[in-house]
Order: sequence, then structure tokens, then C-alpha cells
Amino acid sequence: MSQKLLKEAFISNLNGTSFLEISVGLTLAPLCIACRGLLLILYNLHNGRPLHSRKYHLLLDFTVLVVPFVLSCTILSPVLPLLPITIGAFCAGLFYKIYNRRNHCIRTPLKQIIHDFLKTSLEPDYIPSITVFRVYVNMLTAINILAVDFPQYPRRYAKTETYGTGAMDFGVGAFIFGNALVCPEVRQKTGVVQSKFSCLARQLLSVWPLVFLGLGRLISVKTVEYHEHFSEYGVHWNFFFTLATVRMTASLLLTLFPTNKSWIVSMILAVFYQLILDTTHLKMFVLYGSDGKDTRVGFLNANREGVFSLFGYLAIYMASVQVGLYLLKKRTLVKDWIEVICFFLLTVFILFIFLPMSQVYVEPVSRRMANLPFCIWIVAQCLIFLICFLVTDLILVFTKLLVNGSRVPCCWNFTQPPNTNTKHDSEPTSIKRERQWLSICIINAIDKNQLVFFLLANVMTGIVNMMIDTIHSNTTFTLFVLHLYMFTNCLIMYILHAKNVILKCW
Repeated sequence: MSQKLLKEAFISNLNGTSFLEISVGLTLAPLCIACRGLLLILYNLHNGRPLHSRKYHLLLDFTVLVVPFVLSCTILSPVLPLLPITIGAFCAGLFYKIYNRRNHCIRTPLKQIIHDFLKTSLEPDYIPSITVFRVYVNMLTAINILAVDFPQYPRRYAKTETYGTGAMDFGVGAFIFGNALVCPEVRQKTGVVQSKFSCLARQLLSVWPLVFLGLGRLISVKTVEYHEHFSEYGVHWNFFFTLATVRMTASLLLTLFPTNKSWIVSMILAVFYQLILDTTHLKMFVLYGSDGKDTRVGFLNANREGVFSLFGYLAIYMASVQVGLYLLKKRTLVKDWIEVICFFLLTVFILFIFLPMSQVYVEPVSRRMANLPFCIWIVAQCLIFLICFLVTDLILVFTKLLVNGSRVPCCWNFTQPPNTNTKHDSEPTSIKRERQWLSICIINAIDKNQLVFFLLANVMTGIVNMMIDTIHSNTTFTLFVLHLYMFTNCLIMYILHAKNVILKCW
């Protein structure tokens, strides 16, 4: 059996894992963000100044924000629930130490602290949770696309063949969801009248690199005979084409329908597509081809998964547009964001009522078809992920309030601290310079060049697979390769950000 066929068999015919295991794994991200933030606050408290060394910032970020995920999808996957418990306990210990150290100097009653916290004003134009959500989806994708080719990666985390929920299945849907959160239609400023066709034009301008990347990937994969899993997207189709098509189609729909009704369009799309799957031969065609024997003759037969799953991904995108619009409403007070969290929790509760019902009365979750249960699951899981990041941000705001402010990258800053009439904007030049210095972190670095990071991860994955027999690698070598691969990706992004380089072709 050739190496190509061996690798294809290694990632085929898989059934996924449970909703619970994926949810548990995703809690690691907000806990790591909280841990990094609390460590920086404690350092500031101990030394009377923030951590200035970019080298140590990079090492801290990589160790706390990246390494736990490399370990969680390899050697620590059998004890996955213990990871968030351990990191959570460590965060609780850090918070307790900060609270006690602060209490030695200022003895304000806890009731007063909470009262001040709820009245704290935050930066209205910056929502760190959106940035962190999008970066972590990108980062987890980068880890998983290479790790899946090693034997230490649990097969249950990989993309499922037909039905089921794998961690990589969530990654695909979350990537679409994250793109919609910051699409041009969502980012339109209140009070600024913009033609809907201007948003469409901007999308046309921004998707052509995705089309070229899709073509580049297609040509390179066929040229070097790289291993492929046809039941993912088809023979010629790939995720770059899916993302480009979904973004363009969504912009066309949003020129026809009000943006604030995109959730209705999402529901209609998902339900209508599921009805077509159930009442026609479309489901059999997607799964088995026109002859019922998995033929790949003709463009539509060859790429049926990629073409027809567009309906489901489009529904997810439209739902995310609605979430993005809700998140970007102007809010300033902490208590306003607590209301947002409560609203999202209610939405998740409703979605998780419909999810088991749809699996029982319709069909199980299928990424391959991007069916109705898949759409419900992705939206619900993404909202849980966002909620966790929002809660983490508020915990860090509360901790910063305890120590009268501290600099933490990718975290809300006060615009109006409680019990003061001084705007936080009127800072000395030295403090503003310090804020710019502290903006150099892995999260900000990847955020500035998200597409470049995604492309780099894909290229590096291809290089590693062509150079190494991944299937027969031992544990030590696997961990070395994965850590080196992620550190190289992060370091390149870090250097680009430090030099203020943003690579865009549009």
C-alpha cells in the first residue's frame, strides 16, 4: 500500500466524539486566556510595572496559550477533563493571591467592589472576545490539520466520514462563523449610510485571494499527489472555495434582505435545505453519487459534498451575521455585557433543546452534508465558545479593578473607571507607548494576518507531510514536530506584527 493511500485510509471512516468532550476541550481556550491575564497582573503587582520584554511575552504566550492544546490533542487526550480542572484551579489560586495582596493595601468591602465593577465603563469600540474567538479557531485549526496525521492524535477528534461530531468538524463550521462576525455588513458604523452594494463590492474585492488560494491548493495537491479525503469536499473542491462562495452568496442575500433579519434567512435556508435532502434523492446523491456506487464522473459528482454543503455553511454564516450585529451594538457598562451573556445563554439553551430533537426526528449531525442538525450544533457551540470568552474578559476586568488597573493584552480597558471623572483616554504619552508595546502578543499578531497564518499553516503542514512519515512517528518525535511547527508559525506572525507588517492583496 502506497504512503498516499495509507494516509488517506488513516483519516477515513471515522465517527467522531461526543458533544460533551468537544465542549470540555473548548473550555481550555478561555481558561488559558484567563491564566495568561492573571499571571501578567500578578507580575505587575509584584514588580510595580508590566512585563516589558517581547521575548518573554512570546514565550509566555506560546507556553500558556498554545502548548496546552498541542498536549490536549496528543498525550493528554485520555485525561482531557483534568486539563480544564487543573488550569481552572491554578487560575483560582492566582486570583486568590492577587485579591489577598491587594487587600493588604486597600480594604474595600466586597459589596462595594462588585457595585463599582457593574458600573465600570469599558471601551465601546473594541470587543476582545471577537478577536480571541477568531484567532483561537484559526490556531486550533492550524494545530489539528497537522496533528491529525500523527498516530498520537485521537481518531475521534478527526473529521467524521458521514455522521457524527469531531473536533475538526466543529473547526470548519466555527471558521465560517468567525468570518461572518466581522463581515462588512456587520462592521458598518451606526449612523453612516452605506449602500448595500458597497458591501457587496468590498466582498468581491476580498474573496478573490481565496479563489486564487483554492486554485493554488488544487494545483499543488494534484501535482505532488498529496493525500486527499474526497468525502470532505470532493475531488477538486476545497475549503478556500467554500469560504469564498459563502461570503459572496451571503453578501448577495444581504443586499436583498434586511441585515437585522439575517437569522430568519438562516432558519429558512437550513430548514429548506433539510427538506430537500429528506424529500428528494439529494441525500443519496451527496452520499453515493448519481449511480449509487460513489461515482466521481462529472464535475457535480466529483464535488458534490463541497457544492451542496454550501447551503448549510451559508445558513451558519447568516446566523453569525445576526450574532455579530448584536455584539457590536454600542454598550459601555459591565452590566450591559452581563445581559449579553444571559441572552446568549438563553439562546444556547433553546438551541440545545432543538438539537437532540432534530437528531431523533430528522437525522444525526453530518458535516459532509452540512445538514440542519449540523447548523444548529455549530451555532450553539460557537455561542458557548463566545460566552466563555466574554466571561473571561469580565473576570480580567474585575481583577484589574481590584489592583486599580493593569495592562493585559487583548483585554478590555476602562474608559471611565468607577468613582472617577477622569477619562482613561487622557493618559500620559509614556502609558500610551506602554499600551502599544503590550499590544505585541500572539493573539494580536495572528489577528493582524489571519489569512496569512491560515495559509502558512497549510503550507507548513504539506511540507511536514512530504518530509516525514507521520503515521509511524513515535510520541517524542510527534510532540517535537508539533511544537516546532506551531512555534515557527507563531514566531513569523509575531515578527510581522512587531514590524507592523500586514500582508493583504486587496
